[in-house]
Amino acid sequence: MTNVNSQSEQQNLVHPELLPDGAELIDDTFYVWETRFGLHTTMTKYGRKMLTGLHKEDVVYMTRWHLKCEQDGTLEQYTRVVNSGVVGGKL
Repeated sequence: MTNVNSQSEQQNLVHPELLPDGAELIDDTFYVWETRFGLHTTMTKYGRKMLTGLHKEDVVYMTRWHLKCEQDGTLEQYTRVVNSGVVGGKL
């Protein structure tokens, strides 16, 4: 049974040819790379884009924190809606 799960997980991994140049695997969980604009972006090894920021260390730190909160089920404790996006009144 473990082999089946392992095989299905490997099928969902991002193919190495599709990774951006210079992508580095962090904690065997997500990739980080520098974009052409000098920013750093992370993506899970399954292809879900995560965060973008100026400093590599900060993006790696916050991606770890974000994934930990998702795993613990506590992300909604740190999330809030600032604006609902609804236009009130008559247009």
